[in-house]
Amino acid sequence: MTELRQRQVRLAARWLFTVLVIGFVIRSIDSGELWQELARFSPYVLVPALALTVFQVALSAWRWRYTVERLGLPLAYGVAVREYYLATFLNQVLPGGVLGDVNRAWRHGSGAGERLSAVHGVAIERLSGQLVLALVVVISGIWLLGSGRVAAGQWNGGLLLGAGVIGVFLALWLALKTGLAAYLQRLRRDLYESLLNRTVLPVQIGSSLLVLASYLGVFLCLAWGAGYIESTESAAIIVSLGSILLLSMVVPLTVAGWGIREGAAALLWPMAGLPAEQGVALSVGYGALVLVSSLPGAAFFRPTHHG
Repeated sequence: MTELRQRQVRLAARWLFTVLVIGFVIRSIDSGELWQELARFSPYVLVPALALTVFQVALSAWRWRYTVERLGLPLAYGVAVREYYLATFLNQVLPGGVLGDVNRAWRHGSGAGERLSAVHGVAIERLSGQLVLALVVVISGIWLLGSGRVAAGQWNGGLLLGAGVIGVFLALWLALKTGLAAYLQRLRRDLYESLLNRTVLPVQIGSSLLVLASYLGVFLCLAWGAGYIESTESAAIIVSLGSILLLSMVVPLTVAGWGIREGAAALLWPMAGLPAEQGVALSVGYGALVLVSSLPGAAFFRPTHHG
């Protein structure tokens, strides 16, 4: 079997797995109720929600440019926006959710003549966002527990996941601390220059918080259009649960988080005393809107010169 054929088989298998997971989730809830929840979404919220995704890409591209420039690589802002749109589109249609970012790093490295710094720039830019997301998820979990919306015993699985994530970061920190290889020394230096430096870290945290706010803003727009938001508390619940859904999409088992995200919603919403169908509907609406918002990236497959 040729390498191209193997890739096609793996891609088809990942899509099949994604469809099977989605099918399992739908069968585990009331499908009639799910369609009723989906029908509640108002088309009038699509404009502000899509506007938030444009802001999201524009700010994410700025964060990427800021990160790689700390590593000494040039990147024009217009190019960064185009490349980010392309990466977002590829992440939506290819398995794993990271191949678009791999392509973004490769294209930038080819144009700038420095592959390793380009790869580190993309990885650190994404790490900045994930660290802020993890912090918000921890705060959301504490609030949900403290407010009595969920019982502590219901979060055992979430605590194990959180412990696993913390363990990974501790292992990475220890590896960087020991500096056993030249590569780790280089990575440690790049992390300091573009993320951990005391003058850079506030910029990274601030921009990542704004990017995350735009993601959660899309959830709020959809929830408001469907009539899910009746008070400040209900909005806070949507934000808290939405942040956990975003974290679930980090698991690279399906295409663009489909299936994993809906499964997480089916578990999380009842834990907060809400219908599972509401959470799954909101998750499906979010996934569909993000896919539509990424379509402009399909126009940027052509080679791009960086400067």
